[in-house]
Amino acid sequence: MGSTDSKLNFRKAVIQLTTKTQPVEATDDAFWDQFWADTATSVQDVFALVPAAEIRAVREESPSNLATLCYKAVEKLVQGAESGCHSEKEKQIVLNCSRLLTRVLPYIFEDPDWRGFFWSTVPGAGRGGQGEEDDEHARPLAESLLLAIADLLFCPDFTVQSHRRSTVDSAEDVHSLDSCEYIWEAGVGFAHSPQPNYIHDMNRMELLKLLLTCFSEAMYLPPAPESGSTNPWVQFFCSTENRHALPLFTSLLNTVCAYDPVGYGIPYNHLLFSDYREPLVEEAAQVLIVTLDHDSASSASPTVDGTTTGTAMDDADPPGPENLFVNYLSRIHREEDFQFILKGIARLLSNPLLQTYLPNSTKKIQFHQELLVLFWKLCDFNKKFLFFVLKSSDVLDILVPILFFLNDARADQSRVGLMHIGVFILLLLSGERNFGVRLNKPYSIRVPMDIPVFTGTHADLLIVVFHKIITSGHQRLQPLFDCLLTIVVNVSPYLKSLSMVTANKLLHLLEAFSTTWFLFSAAQNHHLVFFLLEVFNNIIQYQFDGNSNLVYAIIRKRSIFHQLANLPTDPPTIHKALQRRRRTPEPLSRTGSQEGTSMEGSRPAAPAEPGTLKTSLVATPGIDKLTEKSQVSEDGTLRSLEPEPQQSLEDGSPAKGPSQAWREQRRPSTSSASGQWSPTPEWVLSWKSKLPLQTIMRLLQVLVPQVEKICIDKGLTDESEILRFLQHGTLVGLLPVPHPILIRKYQANSGTAMWFRTYMWGVIYLRNVDPPVWYDTDVKLFEIQRV
Repeated sequence: MGSTDSKLNFRKAVIQLTTKTQPVEATDDAFWDQFWADTATSVQDVFALVPAAEIRAVREESPSNLATLCYKAVEKLVQGAESGCHSEKEKQIVLNCSRLLTRVLPYIFEDPDWRGFFWSTVPGAGRGGQGEEDDEHARPLAESLLLAIADLLFCPDFTVQSHRRSTVDSAEDVHSLDSCEYIWEAGVGFAHSPQPNYIHDMNRMELLKLLLTCFSEAMYLPPAPESGSTNPWVQFFCSTENRHALPLFTSLLNTVCAYDPVGYGIPYNHLLFSDYREPLVEEAAQVLIVTLDHDSASSASPTVDGTTTGTAMDDADPPGPENLFVNYLSRIHREEDFQFILKGIARLLSNPLLQTYLPNSTKKIQFHQELLVLFWKLCDFNKKFLFFVLKSSDVLDILVPILFFLNDARADQSRVGLMHIGVFILLLLSGERNFGVRLNKPYSIRVPMDIPVFTGTHADLLIVVFHKIITSGHQRLQPLFDCLLTIVVNVSPYLKSLSMVTANKLLHLLEAFSTTWFLFSAAQNHHLVFFLLEVFNNIIQYQFDGNSNLVYAIIRKRSIFHQLANLPTDPPTIHKALQRRRRTPEPLSRTGSQEGTSMEGSRPAAPAEPGTLKTSLVATPGIDKLTEKSQVSEDGTLRSLEPEPQQSLEDGSPAKGPSQAWREQRRPSTSSASGQWSPTPEWVLSWKSKLPLQTIMRLLQVLVPQVEKICIDKGLTDESEILRFLQHGTLVGLLPVPHPILIRKYQANSGTAMWFRTYMWGVIYLRNVDPPVWYDTDVKLFEIQRV
């Protein structure tokens, strides 16, 4: 850390700045140099020695001094970038200015009157700060700052290895330097892995922290879908004005994907060597996801057909978005690059799971939420990557960690955002046929999870975890139920064989969702029953042969289907059901679900510690806005279905989405005097008549007498004999004509773009605690709440 003397000098300068009421001239170098020239203060020192109250006081009482401080600090960074930072002193000045700006910028952003300051040109400040040039050509301060940071991130002997053979060589010229030869890590488009250098990593990290702070102006604007969503800092940094855009994008991506926290494969290694790479990787991941914050719904994302060999980026037209980082990401196309990215992300996401085998044997990373956002962006902006992920069972290396996080976070109110992004990724994947097919792979890895033990496939794991979330998660997860069941519907036509444990879980969900008090207590609850019936219909029609466990469970629980077919619609019964609801507020009972013992070595999902900080999130769009219906044709291709008119499809899947249900809630006929929504007989009839029960009723009609006959003839109480009979049975020609398979594919929209923005910045806000860059500043994008 900085020496006591330099801390005292620095503090003295800060006090002078806050007590001077007169403007200090920009030319008074003796005064301004105190802030950066002769001090060696760490970023933690800067945060401690420049208190928030004093920054705000200067902002209010002597604004010109704050303006000059910012301008001078940027000027020093520009000079450092121009000269190439050869002396230790220059390097120190650059780092000090970088830390000071990281400290001050959030207080500039929180005041709307200051927001334009960095985008104005400073009178008399030419490109080199000499002031001789025409003011016409002066760049806004923000642009000078961003370009200087970009240059400094490829500065030989400061942030990258020098390529000079000997000290006799003249210093590498910063202006002619080709930064593509200085990419930080091997991987996409770069084969050479430079020697790790602790000092370079630390310097990169400081500059990336400043860059992230520049981008964080977004936190000080309230969430508004119409805010055009372009962040001027990101927009400029990712434009052709930044000559380092490609090597920097590649450096960030490769640094994240090449990182191996395991201590180079030796257990417990991290206890001997401190890992200085992790903070850089984390910072790189955060900068990367912020630069990729781009609303894909509003811009044509490039669809790439022609592949070109020889470059890492696909050169096919169209050029795609102006944001070069999004553009480069969407154009990666080489198999080996996809493999490198996928393996890297899977390795890092699985890291917290490894912990459970040999506790503390590997370093536990904390940035899985940033990685999930990055994975989402990759799949959303690069369809070739999405297809690559689903092409082999490697997708399961992403699925298992996501299910682990979902299960682990289900009781924790502070991790609602993590639950949402995990579910969104699975919804996106489930829109592709290959995902359902991959789920049939047997699940043999035994990650200790707080779920019942089962023997089966990855599909069983997915359904058992979803059941656990629905029956024992906290209340705020209810909006996700539609999404969870949509995922199960999407994969159901491809599931070859569900285990008995899973079959029972699905029927338990149907039992819970089809009680009258649940169906009548909210306008959309009946959708959940429709989704489950659709799952059963898909499996019976398309995968009957291997699914005797599910068929047996349906036969055993046949009363549920009969009750649904005979659902009462008369006012007294509706009224009675609602009375019962007032007495039992519990959303879903666990009765009727034999929980079974949890896996060995697992810990129950824990709620948040009291006092845990969390950031608020905007609401997510309803499932009808989130997805678009497509029908699978005979040849396996998808045909998009136009949003249907109000009547629904033959198979009775509800055409109404939440938005329509909300409109219905406002209809006078269903509103009680208190203005609250209440169910009416007409409303119940409107959807009861569409329940898709035909296939199941036919199955019961054919099989129940046969099963009963076996039991009587053989005096059987043994399940295995019945299962054997069902395994060899067939319903060919006895069931209704198979319905077309319906897939609800995720579709990008401004609502989810806004959700991702608030979630991502909330994660970044909470994760940056040392130094606490944004704490106690007046952010507007979300609220900070305590659990």
